[in-house]
Amino acid sequence: MTRRRIGQASLALAATLTCGAAVAQTASGPPEVSLTTSSRSSLGITIYNDGEALVRDVRRATLVRGTQKLALREVAATIRPETASLKPVSGAGFDLLEQNFDFDLLTPAALLRKYVGRQVSVIHTNTATGAEISEQATVLATNDGVVLRYPDRIETAVAGRLSFPDVPANLRDRPTLSMVLDVAQAGEQQLGLTYLAKQVGWKADYIANLNPEATRMTLNGWVTLTNQSGTAYENARLQLVAGTLNRVGPEIKPLALQQFAAKAAAAAEMSEEKLGDYHLYTLPRATTIENNQTKQVALLSASDVPVRREYVLQNNAVEWWYQARRPDVQKGLKPSVYLRFENRDGQLGIPLPAGVVRAYMPDSGGGSQLIGEDSIAHTAKGELVSLRLGEAFDLTADRVQTDFRAVSEHSRQSSYRIELRNADSKPVTVTVREPLRGDWKIISETQEHVKESAGSAAWQVRVPAEGKAVLEYTALVSW
Repeated sequence: MTRRRIGQASLALAATLTCGAAVAQTASGPPEVSLTTSSRSSLGITIYNDGEALVRDVRRATLVRGTQKLALREVAATIRPETASLKPVSGAGFDLLEQNFDFDLLTPAALLRKYVGRQVSVIHTNTATGAEISEQATVLATNDGVVLRYPDRIETAVAGRLSFPDVPANLRDRPTLSMVLDVAQAGEQQLGLTYLAKQVGWKADYIANLNPEATRMTLNGWVTLTNQSGTAYENARLQLVAGTLNRVGPEIKPLALQQFAAKAAAAAEMSEEKLGDYHLYTLPRATTIENNQTKQVALLSASDVPVRREYVLQNNAVEWWYQARRPDVQKGLKPSVYLRFENRDGQLGIPLPAGVVRAYMPDSGGGSQLIGEDSIAHTAKGELVSLRLGEAFDLTADRVQTDFRAVSEHSRQSSYRIELRNADSKPVTVTVREPLRGDWKIISETQEHVKESAGSAAWQVRVPAEGKAVLEYTALVSW
């Protein structure tokens, strides 16, 4: 690695002597100083949608003059070492001579591997006297079991237990950043380490509690965090970035997150601000995210939000729908139920991170029942949110082609009849949406359509309570 001088504003990787640091004598060279989290003065973590996090770890340190080996313990096991960077927050600079990420962790098997070619003590009990006997043996191999050479024999099993004189310096009990520094001036300072770590994920979850008429709702938002990075983030300043960042390299799959349904505490809501082309959410208090833990923090709470329920009968037919005779009758079609609201000023009006919205409605006994759920993409302020909750039980439709003829080689005329039935005691309006490809024209219809796009026509059909309504239309399609 190239030798680099690190000053107040420069970036590099290092660790230091500190109160709470431990000193260990290495096999050669100067002693190594182990810097633990007890020397930490602040910690911040920014989590992105793609399962990565930016960790900012500041630790107190006292650098000694000259060359020294340092180790920053309890970093994330999923750290991307090439992203690690350390700068002195205060104090003099130093030269970084070497840096390493040590992830070969201490286990019985790993310890035995490190002793290949070295001597260990094999301790076993004399079955006749009960006394313990210790023999010296050299570890020859650990490939598929252990091979030991005694002064008078070779054995492939351990008859007793093994005793090791020490732990090799390159075998760590925790994931560790180690480095060699050349320090020109001794002194106490604060060092800020930043790095990217994988397997730290977040997503938003929303709970929509509707009134009995489904005209108003209370919306509570939660941020669900999952940490599988191999370390805990204690008393950390938590920030979240919502948006899709470009990444170079293998795709990082977001973590599968556990779901919750609870009421958000308004006092703990996150603040939001613009961050370039993304949005940054900051928790107003410190929090701890343990390793292998899923937890939730409140994102937002909005009451009395206007909503509207809509019914849509969507024809998802392919392009040749109007180009052939269709003798079959589509029976028992079910319109979809949509819940729509606008993310505007008032109770809402903030950027909504992508997540799942679950809608609940009260029953006659005072309980709350789930009536559907849907996911939303990142939704900017002022945008319409549309949730597909399911299919309407009391609404049924039949669709049948009533006429068809070829007008020319590249032109067809089709007529359709759609009957909608409503078993509910209240009238409803159903949006009937039909696909039309190529050059098309509605030449007759029982009520006026709206051309929603170049390939879609829609009708608003009023269906009376416990009654039915019929829509008929004829389309001329050319290609």
